[in-house]
Amino acid sequence: MRLVIVEDETAAAVNLQAILRKLAPEAAVEAVLESVQEGVDWFGSHPMPDLVFMDIHLADGDSFRIFERVEVTAPVIFTTAYDRYALEAFRVNSIDYLLKPISEADVERALNKLRRLTGFERKDYGDRVRTLAAERRSAVQEQQAFLVHVRDKIIPLKREEIAYCYTRDERVTACDMQGRSYQLDKTLETLQTLLPEADFFRANRQFIVSRRAVSEISVWFGSRLTLSLTVSLPERIVIPKARVPEFKRWLTAVHPAD
Repeated sequence: MRLVIVEDETAAAVNLQAILRKLAPEAAVEAVLESVQEGVDWFGSHPMPDLVFMDIHLADGDSFRIFERVEVTAPVIFTTAYDRYALEAFRVNSIDYLLKPISEADVERALNKLRRLTGFERKDYGDRVRTLAAERRSAVQEQQAFLVHVRDKIIPLKREEIAYCYTRDERVTACDMQGRSYQLDKTLETLQTLLPEADFFRANRQFIVSRRAVSEISVWFGSRLTLSLTVSLPERIVIPKARVPEFKRWLTAVHPAD
């Protein structure tokens, strides 16, 4: 059995591989991928594995974005520390859903479930993925604005007016191009699925930034980058080294509206 693990936490990936060596010694882990971009690149250029263990919350966004950009027809066992994602996970091609920290019993149950699946059920996964990708693209197109509270009023914040979104202490704030801040009732992961990829980039775990708001880029320690925006920031925006090539491609890409 050929396996792929999509997980950005080293300790979690090592723990899962140790469990698999015990429960399924015949299994071969062909790749450990740490980001959405790595997932897109790997699944787009390699034969499909027999099974994928996939963390939902990755450093560069939720892993559902992989399914939107490349076809994945292999069975998937989702893993995450956030149970609010359970419903959406089961809407795609998940054969199981494991909450971290993952135990040996959890993995054994999921593997047994996989073994019980018929060939027809496994082939059905591709259709589920394509359906979800279409639904998510439609949601991005329809979500033109977010409703935000300003004192005793509720006003629409158009997505093209957003300079950045920022999370701290489980609270998410959006800042517009005039430097005004608004509290949002959505997680940064949810916002990332609703904001068009051509215009917004998940810089790190704290920030999503707009192309229109990026004013300056500086080289930072360890081959990282820091961003300056056209509005003030609550803290420095640092692009991790591993994400620098993807950020450069995103920022310099030509779009019809440019």
